[in-house]
Amino acid sequence: MAAAGIVNSAGRANDAAFRDAMSGAPEDIEELARAVRDLIFEVFPQAVEVVWQKQGSVGWGTGPKKFTEQFAYLMPFKRHVTLGFYRGGELPDPAGLLPESGGKQVSGTLSMRSLKITRLDDVAQPALRALITAAVQDRVEASEA
Repeated sequence: MAAAGIVNSAGRANDAAFRDAMSGAPEDIEELARAVRDLIFEVFPQAVEVVWQKQGSVGWGTGPKKFTEQFAYLMPFKRHVTLGFYRGGELPDPAGLLPESGGKQVSGTLSMRSLKITRLDDVAQPALRALITAAVQDRVEASEA
């Protein structure tokens, strides 16, 4: 049985699957998505990227497993991209970028949170970089435990 997602362990330069997944979005939204992807790889160059073509989403983590190794995901919409964090409710977020409540995995073990990004300036916020850094640290520490 084939995997549902396309796993990219080769890094930022291998962007074919990512480009395909974003190709249906408006041009400005594709640009936002690329900027978020660039930021993810700046913070964590060895990120494993998984593109889910049918869902039109992309995830990043220490490995390809969505709920145990991935730390963030991105989904494009008509007027924004959503950047989500699988354990967002447990991350330090002093700037309050994430909502205080959010989704949970069926088992109730994840505290998922997401934010809408509408402008390139949003991607450049130091608070967003800090949030991504905290999410990476959380997954790296979990994979080392």
